[in-house]
Amino acid sequence: MTNTNRAPIRVLIADDEAEVRDAYRQILTEADMSGETAVFQNLRERLFARPPADSARNVASHRTFAPTFCEGAEAAVKAVRDAVAAESPFAVAFLDMRMPPGPDGVWAAARIRELDPAIEIVLCTAYSDVDPAHIGTLVPPEEKLSYLQKPFHPHEIRQMTISLASKWRAEHRIVKLAYFDTLTGLPNREQSRNRLASAVNLAKEHGRVLAVLYLDLDNFKRVNDTLGHAVGDELLCLVAGRMRNSLRADEGAAADAQPAPRNNHIARLGGDEFIVVLPGIRTPADAEAVARRLIAELQQPLKLAANTLVITPSIGISLYPENGADVDTLLRNADLAMYFAKRKAPGMFAFFNPSMNDAALHRFTLEARLRGALERGEFTLHYQPQFDVATGTVSGMEALLRWNNELLGEVPPLAFIPVAEETGLILPIGEWALRTACRQAKIWRDEGLPINRMAVNVAGPQFALKEFPALVASILAETGIEPGMLELEITESVVMKDEAWAEQALAQLKELGILLAIDDFGTGYSSFGRLRNYAVDRLKIDQSFMTSLVDCSDDRAIAAAIIAMSRSLRINVTAEGVENFPQLLFLQEHACQEAQGFLFSKPLPADEARVLLRRAADTTSGTRTQRLRSLIG
Repeated sequence: MTNTNRAPIRVLIADDEAEVRDAYRQILTEADMSGETAVFQNLRERLFARPPADSARNVASHRTFAPTFCEGAEAAVKAVRDAVAAESPFAVAFLDMRMPPGPDGVWAAARIRELDPAIEIVLCTAYSDVDPAHIGTLVPPEEKLSYLQKPFHPHEIRQMTISLASKWRAEHRIVKLAYFDTLTGLPNREQSRNRLASAVNLAKEHGRVLAVLYLDLDNFKRVNDTLGHAVGDELLCLVAGRMRNSLRADEGAAADAQPAPRNNHIARLGGDEFIVVLPGIRTPADAEAVARRLIAELQQPLKLAANTLVITPSIGISLYPENGADVDTLLRNADLAMYFAKRKAPGMFAFFNPSMNDAALHRFTLEARLRGALERGEFTLHYQPQFDVATGTVSGMEALLRWNNELLGEVPPLAFIPVAEETGLILPIGEWALRTACRQAKIWRDEGLPINRMAVNVAGPQFALKEFPALVASILAETGIEPGMLELEITESVVMKDEAWAEQALAQLKELGILLAIDDFGTGYSSFGRLRNYAVDRLKIDQSFMTSLVDCSDDRAIAAAIIAMSRSLRINVTAEGVENFPQLLFLQEHACQEAQGFLFSKPLPADEARVLLRRAADTTSGTRTQRLRSLIG
């Protein structure tokens, strides 16, 4: 394998004497190396096996140099600054120790090291009293500082350059692996923290404002799941490229700020998360303009293999010093703002504000207390009766989950159930609720109480599990409840999320002999035509229709149509959220089978629900209105 494509070694030479610079030029030009290369090849042929015929050409091309010459220390520092900004750094710098009338080589070395910590520096001197230990303290680290005594042989210059450049390249590869993302080439999480820390220190020193943009791609997991991780990786590379093109090298920088490499502004934290650092912005509006431009750029269609995708980013913005004075605080607050932006809608941005911390603290506290709540026995089930509208009798009970925590008190289901679903905690909690409800129904049936049906809500993550039907079968066998007594309620939105799996899962559950209900019907996108594909026994009209039933003619018409169409399909209907007699009269008028709500009873603890069932067992005479009044008091 040849090295003909290896880039020339970039070398910086700083010396105040033109003759010396010319000497370096002759030493480091490829033309002047031909003689030495021939000598080297002759020696190799004498000592080792004969090399391939083209090996001389390979060696010559392998040892090429790209020197830059400077007359003084200030020019050398500027050359390094420009090289770093252009992302084309020097590997080695030869600095003369004395460069009158300006600063000397040690002064230049110290400032060059600040600009480029990786560069190999050689100090050239004709004096023997130089103290390397002292200079090493001025230009750390000492192991990246070499010395060359004048006068020196041309071989020393070339071989030192080659040796130090090899060391520089090896270290450069190690640094790239340690601090740069191998997929996109952007700085990784560790490097981004280092660079943000430097930017914060500069902003603090010069009294500037700094912005951190935390960017996350919306629904990126769906790309990996549907098109594969190879397409996902290609997408991330295209996103990184678009971000580079969208940001100028001096984006948001103050007029007196030093230029920085374009990649200094962007980093990939991992997965589909990126950050953009905007040093020295003048106002928050500058950060907003960048966020809008990034969103607009990334929303342009992307062509990946045979697919065209549209990706939207969500961006959170935090500002130094207003939203934090250190790296961790700025990143945390930008991440939090991104989370709030994502909750608003895809392709949005949001600035951090302190109220987000309050909401996030409550959310994190809720999640922390939710973990272990099942083991601590903090969950209970309350039971809300369902009434037969035609007869005024109790037709079933719906088991509803309740959580009481020592620190938080009574936590509403609307507050903790979404958190449980997001964290996956709903799986063990839901299994506990199903088992407990079945066990309670069996106890009441054994006591001779009129419990014909126990309804239990099924969360989306539960229903999505391929083993869920088998779990239900196991709980039925364990608790001894008759399958026909159990009714599982699955929301309309969950069914519509994966219709193919819904049809299969509902059929498997139906084979067990249980009843199935579609909850919150009327709020999603399903239709009666689709219902024919599902083995369901009941529709539950969402309580939002009941709330405006008396005042809104549209809701009255929708509710009446649901009841009528369900009757024609031989599907029962239960109306939720019935709170007053006009609503009940409407349901009776349209022959709705069942109703539940605060008009009849709030959800009751098990002991109180038992009392209501006993009262229902004793109330057999009178009209349906009399029976209802007797039951609900």
